[in-house]
Amino acid sequence: MSSPKPLVKGRGARSNASGRFEDRSREAFDDGWTTGDPEPAQLTTVILPDKARTIITRNSSPDIHFDRSINPYRGCEHGCIYCFARPNHAYLGLSPGLDFESRLFFKPEAARLLTAELSRKGYTPKHIQIGADTDPYQPLERKLRVTRQVLEVLQRFSHPLTIITKSNLITRDADILGEMGKAGLARAAVSITTLDRKLARSMEPRAATPQRRLDAVSQLTAAGCPVTVMFAPVIPGLNDHEVEAVLEASAQAGATAAGYVMVRLPLEIADLFQEWLKTDHPDRADRVMSLIRQTRRGKAYTAEFGVRGRGEGPIADLVAARFRAARKRYGLERPREALDVAAFRVPPKAGDQMDLFG
Repeated sequence: MSSPKPLVKGRGARSNASGRFEDRSREAFDDGWTTGDPEPAQLTTVILPDKARTIITRNSSPDIHFDRSINPYRGCEHGCIYCFARPNHAYLGLSPGLDFESRLFFKPEAARLLTAELSRKGYTPKHIQIGADTDPYQPLERKLRVTRQVLEVLQRFSHPLTIITKSNLITRDADILGEMGKAGLARAAVSITTLDRKLARSMEPRAATPQRRLDAVSQLTAAGCPVTVMFAPVIPGLNDHEVEAVLEASAQAGATAAGYVMVRLPLEIADLFQEWLKTDHPDRADRVMSLIRQTRRGKAYTAEFGVRGRGEGPIADLVAARFRAARKRYGLERPREALDVAAFRVPPKAGDQMDLFG
């Protein structure tokens, strides 16, 4: 009988398979070590600058409510095993597994690039989503402050924004988000996938605890920024039973709206997720994957617009019905007011002559 693979402490992925574009592949093997032996040196996080030429990413997806976004970081140290951004690391010649959590890229020129893009003649403002791919408040933001700098630029331009995170670090920027929220320029979303500390540590090893996320909801609400709670992803057989409890706790914390997304396992994520299930939840691994496939026409994932975020079939329908009922019960279905695009102004640069008639 083979020995279990030693785990990399504090990481979500259990392996570091090659990206799909590489001509060489890495293959795990049993070298005789077991979890009872002394642990090897822990994986080191490497942080590199991303020499981006632009900062605003455009999209035309009919599934999402925004057409532009900013991602201050590539890769994410939170290590959420289900993260749909993992396959993007393959475009960098890196693994969507452990590389995604430990080889991280930041955009040091984000504020300058954003200022230039917003200042261009003919720029038409629409709300910008911050953190559409990876978390803008992952641990390295404490030191690098790229997200903070982006918020400062958007505030100077009175540019509307939405932002999503699963980190309590967002409360550091409650001064900006609160003022912009009061002015109809900002909304925040906090992702809360479970109230179970043990499950949260397993699924999202370096993200904030569930209680700290609820605290973030309370503090942002008190500052004046409306907060939506995202129960995302819903994983049948693992956390779906918590839909009502998470929404109730979120409403008590001050959230005004809620949303959910069914777990998505495109490309490399399917293998990484199943590997994680077998190590962390072996007693329910087969059942969880069976339930997921029942929402995806027998597959691990279906990518069609309109259904990829909700799934299909009786299980998906039941989740949707329970979510709608809980959202109504806890008052989380208030309509979201449109953010103010009319307030957008390009601020004067040093040395500009003031407009006598403005």
